[in-house]
Amino acid sequence: MFPLHRGRRLRQNESIRSLVRETSLSPADFMFPMFVVEGENQAIEIPSMPGIFRRSIDLTVKEVQELFDLGIRAVNIYVKVSDDLKDNTGKEAWNSDGLMQRAIRAIKKEVPEMIVMPDVALDPYSMYGHDGIIKNGAIENDSTVDALVKMAVSHAEAGADFVAPSDMMDGRILRMREGLDAAGFINVGIMSYSAKYASAFYGPFRDALDSAPKEEENTVTEPVEVPKDKKTYQMDYANRIEAIKEALWDVEEGADMVMVKPGTAYLDIVREVKDNVNIPVAVYHVSGEYAMIKAAAEKGWLDHDKIMMEQLMCIKRAGASLISTYFAKEAAFLLNQK
Repeated sequence: MFPLHRGRRLRQNESIRSLVRETSLSPADFMFPMFVVEGENQAIEIPSMPGIFRRSIDLTVKEVQELFDLGIRAVNIYVKVSDDLKDNTGKEAWNSDGLMQRAIRAIKKEVPEMIVMPDVALDPYSMYGHDGIIKNGAIENDSTVDALVKMAVSHAEAGADFVAPSDMMDGRILRMREGLDAAGFINVGIMSYSAKYASAFYGPFRDALDSAPKEEENTVTEPVEVPKDKKTYQMDYANRIEAIKEALWDVEEGADMVMVKPGTAYLDIVREVKDNVNIPVAVYHVSGEYAMIKAAAEKGWLDHDKIMMEQLMCIKRAGASLISTYFAKEAAFLLNQK
């Protein structure tokens, strides 16, 4: 009770503020999402994500070493697949000599201590840009899960430490755990995108991989009705309780980590999930959140570094054990300067 209690006593200078600070950030809190393309010595900047590149495997490995030297200990890998390899089955996703599999092997060979978490979803491999196999105008859950299990096992064979299913199909964590164990990969973990919302914040990411849903019908062989968006499998952003339910299901099915995606607009969900599960909670600070800060800073409307660090700290404060963010490298530089 005032005047006995004065909150400002603990805010008088940076030294006392640092002593009582409740939340801290370090480079080890970050995972860096990386986009891989075919070729050599290729670094193609993504226009809607300034400073983020699609890199060939050789330059990806070099970047991974730089990240590790900064103290970052995990990377999340995505691949941009050639259109001639895309179909409605996703079979290129479990090609042992596919781009993803070669990228994993190369990273683990050169930077073996880096934790590699490849994305498990069919949208980069789908001619329709969807995370699943289309049949009768809908995403077919169970056949998609069968494909995802093959994909996850192929990633484990290539050397992945964790697989990161981002598809939001029902039951895929249990089937993936069973498939990995049956193939002898009992120590390969699963980081499940448990609460992945149907968000407009993903736009730049879909530019990066050309993985947006194709709204037009495909007529190469015969007309196919294609769902216009991903709302039948990604979550309604009006829902809160559903996120807790999905996370708990994934824990029961064998997930080692759960993820909430996107980040800053969903911090209430991060806290709800954190309070209800007993495993680490990851948060994806997504491409749209990154692009907004970059654009506002370019206009001079926001201080780039201050707003970057504030958002990352708020995600950690909400309960994140791991933050997947395109700011990982920039934030690590700043933290290492302190």
